[in-house]
Amino acid sequence: MLIMGILNVTPDSFADGGKHNEFDAALARGLEMIEEGVDIIDIGGESTRPGADRVSEAEELARTIPVITQLAKHGVRISIDTMRASTAIAAINAGASIINDVSGGLADPLMLQAAARSQVPYIAMHWRGQSKDMNSKAIYVDVVNDVISELQERISAALDAGINPNNLIVDPGLGFAKDAPHNWAIIDAVDDFVAMGYPVLIGASRKRFLGGDSPDEREQATIDLTKRLAPTGVWAVRVHSVKPHKEVLSK
Repeated sequence: MLIMGILNVTPDSFADGGKHNEFDAALARGLEMIEEGVDIIDIGGESTRPGADRVSEAEELARTIPVITQLAKHGVRISIDTMRASTAIAAINAGASIINDVSGGLADPLMLQAAARSQVPYIAMHWRGQSKDMNSKAIYVDVVNDVISELQERISAALDAGINPNNLIVDPGLGFAKDAPHNWAIIDAVDDFVAMGYPVLIGASRKRFLGGDSPDEREQATIDLTKRLAPTGVWAVRVHSVKPHKEVLSK
C-alpha cells in the first residue's frame, strides 16, 4: 500500500491550513516528506473542507505550480489535487504525473477529456457537490451501494471520455457528503470497493469522524486505520504525516 502525503498550499485547509501556505514552507515540507519515504505527494491549492469557498484559477495556479516545479526536480511522484482541467494540465506540464479530482469530473466538464489527453493516472472521487453545501447531501438509502453505483457512473464517464482503464483510480470520498456512520460503513465495506477492479485511494486523515476535538488529536486514529487497511488491497492512503504511516506498514 502506498503513502500519499498531503501538501496543502492553502491558508484554510481543515487540518493544516496555513502551515505550508508560503512557497518556502511548502517546499520544505515536500522535501521532508521525500526524506521520510513518501510514495506520492498530493499538492492542492484549494481547500475542500466543509463550507470552504472556491478560489480563482489564477490563485490556485500561483499556489501550486511553483511548488510542483521544484519538487518534481527531486524525482518524487506528484499528484495535483484539483477540480479544474486547466490547473491539472498546467500541473502535468510542471512535473505532476497524477490528477486527483475530488469531483470525479463533475465540477469541470473539460476535466475528463483533459485527463484522457494527458494519459496519466486519474483519481475519481465520489462527490455530490461543492464544499459549501455538500453536508446537506449526505442522504443515502444504502451508503455503500449508493456510493459504488455513483462511482460506477463516474467510471463510465471517464472511460467514455477516453481515459485508459489502466489509468483509473477510485476514491469513495470519506467526509464528502457523508456523516460519521456513512464513513465507517464505507471503511467496513472497503473490500466491496476493492472488488470494483480499480485501485482504491482512501483519504481519512484527521477527519472528524475519527474522534478527538482537533485534527492533531486524530493522528493516532489515522495511523491505526492505515494499519487496518494495509491487508485489504487498498492502493494508497492519503495522509498528513508520512513517517508514522511508513513505520506502521513496515511492521
